[in-house]
Parts: sequence; structure tokens; C-alpha cells
Amino acid sequence: MSDTTIPVRAERVTHALVRDVTLPGGAGTLALVTLDNGLDHTKPSTLGPLAMAELAERLGELRERAASGEIAAIAVTGKPYFLAAGADLLGIGAVTTREQALELGRIGHAAYELLHDAGVPTFAFVNGLALGGGLEVALNCDYRTVASQAPALGLPETGLGLVPGWGGAYLVPRLVGVERAVEVILTRPAQNKPFKPAEALAIGLVDVQFDAADFLEQSIAWAARVVRGEVIVERRPLDPQPVWDAVVAGARAHLDAVVQGSRAAPYRALDLIAAARTATRQEAFAAEDQALADLVMSDEMRASVYAFSLVSGGKRPAGAPDKALARPVTRVGIVGAGLMAAQIALLVSQRLGVPVVMRDLDAERVAKGLGFVRSTVDKLVARGRMGADAAARVIASVHGTTDLRQFADCDVVIEAVTEILSLKKRVFAELEDVVSPETVLATNTSALSVTEMAADLRHPERVVGVHFFNPVAQMPLVEVVQAERTSPEALATAFAITAALRKTAVLVKDRPGFVVNRLLVLVMGKVVEAIENGTAVEVADTALAPLGLPMPTFELFDLVGPAVGLHVLTSLREDLGERFPVSPGLEKLVAEGTRVVLDAPRPGLHKPVDPAIQATFGPALEPGATGRAGTAVLDAGGVLDSVLTALSVEVGHMLDEGVVAGPPQIDLCMILGAGWGFHTGGITPYLDRTGYSERVLGRRLLPAGVASVPQP
Repeated sequence: MSDTTIPVRAERVTHALVRDVTLPGGAGTLALVTLDNGLDHTKPSTLGPLAMAELAERLGELRERAASGEIAAIAVTGKPYFLAAGADLLGIGAVTTREQALELGRIGHAAYELLHDAGVPTFAFVNGLALGGGLEVALNCDYRTVASQAPALGLPETGLGLVPGWGGAYLVPRLVGVERAVEVILTRPAQNKPFKPAEALAIGLVDVQFDAADFLEQSIAWAARVVRGEVIVERRPLDPQPVWDAVVAGARAHLDAVVQGSRAAPYRALDLIAAARTATRQEAFAAEDQALADLVMSDEMRASVYAFSLVSGGKRPAGAPDKALARPVTRVGIVGAGLMAAQIALLVSQRLGVPVVMRDLDAERVAKGLGFVRSTVDKLVARGRMGADAAARVIASVHGTTDLRQFADCDVVIEAVTEILSLKKRVFAELEDVVSPETVLATNTSALSVTEMAADLRHPERVVGVHFFNPVAQMPLVEVVQAERTSPEALATAFAITAALRKTAVLVKDRPGFVVNRLLVLVMGKVVEAIENGTAVEVADTALAPLGLPMPTFELFDLVGPAVGLHVLTSLREDLGERFPVSPGLEKLVAEGTRVVLDAPRPGLHKPVDPAIQATFGPALEPGATGRAGTAVLDAGGVLDSVLTALSVEVGHMLDEGVVAGPPQIDLCMILGAGWGFHTGGITPYLDRTGYSERVLGRRLLPAGVASVPQP
């Protein structure tokens, strides 16, 4: 294999299938290209080297037919529900040299250029999901229609350590304007929020929207009108250079404030946007090729591919028991009617479609929980995210009570009461006198011992942990906790419920803090420990910027609630020892109810720590001086080193304890449960590539090349 030959990783080829369609009104013949990988709707079409070669061959043939007058137009569409989900990311991960990476960009541009230079009008009929290289197929066409039910359109590359490398970085700003292009290429990927069809139409990414029921027929009819000259699609003029420069400068300042140089892809994409106004098409595409080649050969991108693989494979959880062991679930009970309980009740009603009963100690609390369900449903209806019939069904299926006996015929009861072990034990003891021996009892505890909760029950084997994350509807992870005596049936039921709720489950051993809270709270604890010793709060709060985490430490404290953070930190210290530090300053902040952050300077920016809380911890000292704990005061680099060292130690302990099956499960938890970026790969790839795992643990956590660039 030469350095420029792209290795083929058992590619499931998306074929380019061509058929001729007679355009109405005497407009001639349309050659319709359908992208189809031959699999059902659960397996999206992707575009690897073989697929791109076949597409280029078909389009080359069509260009010859166009030149001979056989066809009047070319259109590209996809198999049901998909145009294409973009490039084959796992195939990209098989690239081993920069020359191969450069060729990857070039073959995409070469194929898509045939759509731009076909000799006849070209159309994209976006019948379904179109992401990344899939949307770029459409962007390289002259005209675009979209089905009203297409689930998502977008360019997510910068969230995956790449840039839109098959024309998107050049074409989007020239099509929709530079400000909207920043949204498409930078902002939406950071939010993991692709466009809905109506949104894409509103900004000009597509030209017209048709109902899904007869989308192809309407698209063909519209294309005929364009070919006949009856429809003229006006394109917006390029933004003036001063406007272009100002938008780029503002976007760069935003990246500096939020991304803070932690990853290269957004900056490279912004450079391409900046040049798109004056660059020729050939110059811009060559620049995309170079940027793509650099990024494909970066550890950041390889960690992103690893993370993508983990998330994609998360629906097949490691260690889950046989699905056949799961008990049927026809009615679910929720103990508690607070915010977390009400969120779980709403989700269960929506996704499982079974009756749900919430129970709390008094009618006022029950009414508040039911009120949350009703108000949330009303908001979903108002936003068009839930129909009136579905809303009525949900409202009718969620009931409230103060009577524990209402749980008697529940197949599963989930407790979601305050994180006090004695209270949870009492709840389970009371439930055992009411429910049947087969009822599965689940706890939503975030850190407490499930084994201890079940220890005094007559049937401890029916107790399992199902740790949801807040907000329940949005957070995709559930930690399924296997206690010492949890039965395979109870465990299988927990996994079945999680799957029905469309969540990703990770099996965790019943150890303090499980995975996410154990590591997140350790991070917060080490940052606060540095402040206790004399590091300035503003220095410590931003010290982890190189990690590119979703938010600074004190904004995270504010989100979870300082009292909750302190409670878990204290609990973990009691169970796991001095690796989890004490913090008198944090205790005082919680006792006094002091807010720890200021408002964000503007929407989209982080909330900075309130410098006034420095007084609670004591004055800031000079870095290197002897601190209040008798050790050297840390600067930002020292705080980061302290955190990464502590994380390495803790990950080592977790693996030794068998908390999860291996490092990938830790990474999946941190990606889905803590929102850590794909570019980190979770945490273990970052510890490997920065050398911390080998320095602290004496070993890599993942084999070389799994989440890093393969070495020759």
C-alpha cells in the first residue's frame, strides 16, 4: 500500500444507484442518483473511500450524458429516512499517514465537484438525515429541497475534531452569510444541535420544503419548474468585507473565551470561513484538504472517533444480562414527587407508555410534582414537540398519592428521595410490606451504597441502582448499579427500562460515587483544595481550560448545587479516604447560602467565579509560597497537574476495584454523564496522550492507536 492509498476498513459501501425520471411539462429527463448502503433504516448510509469512488464514477458518466443532451438535470437523494450521515468516521480512523488523510479530502472534493460542474442543473432532494459529508452532497448541488420530517441537517465536524472538509467551510458562508455560517459550523456543533428542516429553510441552507408523504414527487415537479425557467431561486449577495471581518473577529473572541485553545478544530474551521469570501473555489478546497489532513493526524480527532464509537456502541452495554430475564413492566411507582422524581415520572410515562404513580408525604408535595409534569407537557406542546393526543395520554397516566399502598400492583418502584441512607432504607422496608415479592425496587441514588440500602430486606436481590442525571430528559446516561445481591432478573429489568427510555446504560459495581460523581467531585475537590491552600479563586476556576470541559469548576458547582457537591465530597471522603479533600471554605459557603458565580457576561459564555468568595477561603497567596496547608501554592498549571494526577490515581483504583468492565466504560460515562467533549475521548485517552497514566500508574490505560494516532 502506498502512502496515498487510503486503507479500507471493511467499508459498508453506500452505492450510487441511478435511474432516469421523466420530468413533467416536457422538461426532459432527470437522472436520479440514490445513495443506499443496502441496510435497513437503523443503519445510516455513510461515505467511505469506496462509496466516494463509485459516486464519482456515476457522476462522471452522467456528466457525459449531459454533454450529449441525454439528460436535462441530475438529482441526488437517499434511501428512506437518510440522505447520508456523513463520512465513515471509523474508516477515517484507519488512516495512518498524512498523505492518506490529504487524499481523503481530495477524493471528496473531486466527487462533489462533478455536481457543481455537471453541465446541467443539479438538485439535492434531502429526504432524511443529512449530516457532515451528507449535507455537503447537497451543498455542492445547485438547488436543494428538504422533506419536512427530515430529523436533522448539520455540519457536526468541529465537534468531532474535524472541519467540514468536502466544501462546507467554503460554501456555507457564501450561501447563507458569514454570521449564519458561524452558527452552522461552530455554534450548533458545540451545542450538539443540528438544524430542523424549517430552520434550514429559514436561513437558506435549502431552497424549499415539501411534505414527507409525497416528497419525491413534489421535488421532481419543482425541479422541472426550475429547469423550465418558471422558478428562479435568488441567492443572497456576499456580505461586505468589513461585516465578514467583524463576524470572524467576534467568533474568534468567543472561541478564546469558551474553547480557550483546548482543541484545534474550531479554530481551523474559523480560518477557512475567514478566507471563504475572497478565496477561489479551488484555493478554498485545497485549504480544506490541508486542514482536514492535519486534523485527521491529530490525537484530538482520534479520541473523537473513539468517543463516537463508544457512544454508537453504547446501546449494547458490556456485562448486561440476558434480555429475556427482564420482568414485564405494566405499572411504575416513583417514591417522591420532587424535581428529580417528577422528571423520571414524566419520562417513564412518555417512553414506556404505562401508568405511573408518584407518592410523597403530603398532598402539597404531590401536587407540586404533578404540576411540574403538567407544565412541562404544556411547554412541549407549545413548542410543537408533543401532539395534543400524546399530551393528554401523559397527563392521564401520571397519578399522585400519599398512600403507599398505591404501589401494590407496580412491577417496578423507583425511589428518588433525599440522599440520606437511613431514609432510603426506611423507604425500601416500607415498600417491601406493600409490593409483591417479584417487584423490582430501584434507587436513583447518586453515590450511596445500594448494597447497604438492601441489606435488611427480606428480598435484597430485587434491589438495583438506576442513577439518572439531571436534567433527566436531556442527559443520555443511566448508571445501572449492581449491588452484592442484585439478581440477574432485577438487573435485566433495569437495563430493559433504560433501553425503553432511550438512554445509554453502563453497568457499574456498587462502589462509592460509581463513575461520574466519583471523578467529577474529585475534580471539584482538588480545585477547592488548591484554593484552601492559597491559590486565587479566579486562577483555580479557569485552571482546567486546557481540558476543554463544558464549564469551569464553580459554574459546575452552581449547576449541581454547592450543598449537593459538598454532600457527595464528604460522603466520598468517608468511604474512600483522604484522596477526597475536606474544605472548610466550601462548608461555610454552603452554610451561608452564598452564590459562587456571577452571571455570564453574555449568552453562550461561561459564568465566572465570584471573586468575592475569596474572603471565605482566606487571602490569595503568591504561587510557590508556602500555603496554609504547608505546601507550595499552585499556579494554574499546578492546579491542572494536581487534578490530572488525582484523576489518574482514581481511575487506577476504579479499574482495580472492578467498578466497570474497563476504561471504555469510564470514558462513556464521562462523555454522556458529565458532558466531557469527544476530543478528550472521555478521560483515559487524555491521560494517556499527556503522559499522566504512565507517569502515575506506570502503564497506558488504552493500547496505543486506539484513541490516538497510530505510530509507524
